[in-house]
Amino acid sequence: MTLRPWRPDDAASLLAAVQATPDLDTQMNRSAVHGLEAAEEYIHSALAWDPDAGTCSFAIDVDGRAAGNAGLSHMDYRHRTAWLSYWIASDSRGLGLAGRAAAGAAGWAIQELNLFRIELGHRVNNPASCAVAKRAGFLPEGIERSKLEYGGLRFDVETHARLATDPVPALDLPTTKL
Repeated sequence: MTLRPWRPDDAASLLAAVQATPDLDTQMNRSAVHGLEAAEEYIHSALAWDPDAGTCSFAIDVDGRAAGNAGLSHMDYRHRTAWLSYWIASDSRGLGLAGRAAAGAAGWAIQELNLFRIELGHRVNNPASCAVAKRAGFLPEGIERSKLEYGGLRFDVETHARLATDPVPALDLPTTKL
């Protein structure tokens, strides 16, 4: 597994993931990825690689195919913080990719961007995402009530964080290629 910036030629993998993974509605605007050209535009806009603008989206590359995303956003260089999100295509779930990718992206941000605190959050009714966060070395910090809204319903969110001073998780971390 490798973490790398998204490329225009990942459009077919992104489109396939969106079509096969209905729960991505909670992670992205699936309706914006309705064909190959739209997927390519989504890569250019929503999965951009621009640390200066505070966003770095890593394609989770497995054998040359983008199987998911680990994205850093809301980077604040003054306070040295960022927000991490992740998703895995349904056909690549259960392989430990999300935890390794989350740990790898956070480690990269800490080492390469000199960030100190990486945060993430998950709906409290999503135990799989909680397990990913913990596996990736993110400690739970608390519940934010009714933080997110999907389909007209509000969801409580558990926030986790990993600090530069926290131990690196004992995972087979991915290679990062920029």
